[in-house]
Amino acid sequence: MASRTTSLLAALVLDEDVAAVAAEEGELAWGLDPVVDTHAVREKTNAASCKKRQQMDIMILMETLYITHPSFRLHEMGQWHPECPQRLDAISDQLLSSGIAPYLNEEQGVQPVCRRALERVHQVDYLDSLEAMAPTEGYSTIDPDTLMNPHTLEAARLAAGAVVLAVDTVMRGQALTAFCAVRPPGHHAMPNQAMGFCFYNNVAVAAAHAMEIYGLKRIALIDFDVHHGNGTEAIFAGDERVLMCSFYQHPLFPNTQIEPMPSNMVNIPVPPYTSGADIREVVGQHWLPRLEAHQPELVFISAGFDAHREDDMGQLGLVESDYAWITQQVVAIADRHAQGRVVSALEGGYHLSALARSVIAHIRALAKI
Repeated sequence: MASRTTSLLAALVLDEDVAAVAAEEGELAWGLDPVVDTHAVREKTNAASCKKRQQMDIMILMETLYITHPSFRLHEMGQWHPECPQRLDAISDQLLSSGIAPYLNEEQGVQPVCRRALERVHQVDYLDSLEAMAPTEGYSTIDPDTLMNPHTLEAARLAAGAVVLAVDTVMRGQALTAFCAVRPPGHHAMPNQAMGFCFYNNVAVAAAHAMEIYGLKRIALIDFDVHHGNGTEAIFAGDERVLMCSFYQHPLFPNTQIEPMPSNMVNIPVPPYTSGADIREVVGQHWLPRLEAHQPELVFISAGFDAHREDDMGQLGLVESDYAWITQQVVAIADRHAQGRVVSALEGGYHLSALARSVIAHIRALAKI
């Protein structure tokens, strides 16, 4: 396993064609000269790789990538807030106690997402207003539950960048699956509005990147958070390249849903106190046939763990084995149609112990261990 891991780490470099696009995106995004020759692109790619290695922790478990970053802990919205830095501490502690951590190897490798990538799913005016609201001290309040501190935008850019990096890595074949332990979450972020603890829609940004840069024509996006992924739905509604499958408790925040449901959306509301067994039935009856028919080339997961029965953010009844089972079904779809490629990103989950245990079950299923 050591030789396999070493080869994966050694291969974590940008392809020249992707590097050229990435270099161009970064230059255009921040107003630099976009005209570069091939030699310059290679030089900039090498320099960028060195810079990136100082910014993002990446660990590979067999063929599963695990990405997090210290900046995610700097974003906080008050000591009272459930979407807190301690969520990542709980996951990190469980990685150690579960016995998975010794199999993880650390690398470095990403930068904050570029402006152009954000503009694929978010409106320019919204991005400008979010930057203008960023405080230099204290908090800036977007709504009663969604606040920015001086570190929020940097953390949000890195969170989206982490999921984009995961896409690049699995598309280059250096890993089959990836889990991104990111904050802030993203699936409530609308094209023109931050809400529900979310600022940039991390998974949507990465999915749009996959379609634009790699020319993918069929994407599947799974969301098993207890809350409706209204931002992701709004971004991709009617885009037949993207099949979104989710369940969510209803009624519950954000209490929104597109009616009638677009043909590329399989978003199933379920009542409070729905059990894990009933959720498995929803997945089997509604998700899996549509996923098989869609034959996705890449699968994303908005991995929220607040449908756990111990999490008082909702009233559903899932446990760790349910998250493992759902993940196994998704991985099986990816094995049949997407060369095994799955990119998962953390969304909700606020009971620290239940969150950490569920994440480990999810990672084990991604890694098939």
